[in-house]
Amino acid sequence: MRIRPATPAELPVLQDIERAAGAPFRDLGMPEIADDEPPALDVLEHYRRAGHCWVAAGPDDRPVAYLLAEPVDGALHIEQVSVHPRAARRGVGRALLAHAAGSAREEGLTSLTLTTFTDVPWNAPYYERLGFRPLPEEDLTPGLRAIRATEAAHGLDRWPRVCMRAPL
Repeated sequence: MRIRPATPAELPVLQDIERAAGAPFRDLGMPEIADDEPPALDVLEHYRRAGHCWVAAGPDDRPVAYLLAEPVDGALHIEQVSVHPRAARRGVGRALLAHAAGSAREEGLTSLTLTTFTDVPWNAPYYERLGFRPLPEEDLTPGLRAIRATEAAHGLDRWPRVCMRAPL
């Protein structure tokens, strides 16, 4: 497996990965998440051009997972990590996060942040195993508060969510 920047031609593949990665949410009683549309091509291109859209490529150099991130208040905020179910449980997500952490260090950022569902086994519990810790509401930066407000406006707060941080 190789972590590298996504190419423009791969962006539709990332949408396919997102759809496949979302399907297991249906089994948790979260069909709205399973059916949620992946990021639009122009959104993916924005992250790609900013240098914050990485893929994990398999032996055939075809993406099996991807990560989107952006700097927010001195941290690299992980917007999305999606691993195709066929590549799950092989350390692919961990490798993408490690790559993002290295990039964040190079950019002089101090931590990784993300928001996620608290009760989904491959969300908050997984990130805790990787060193992320929940941030109390009073410790959220203005940028993280804005992200949470956008998530709430999109209906994501129907299920318990948390903002997490891992120091670099």
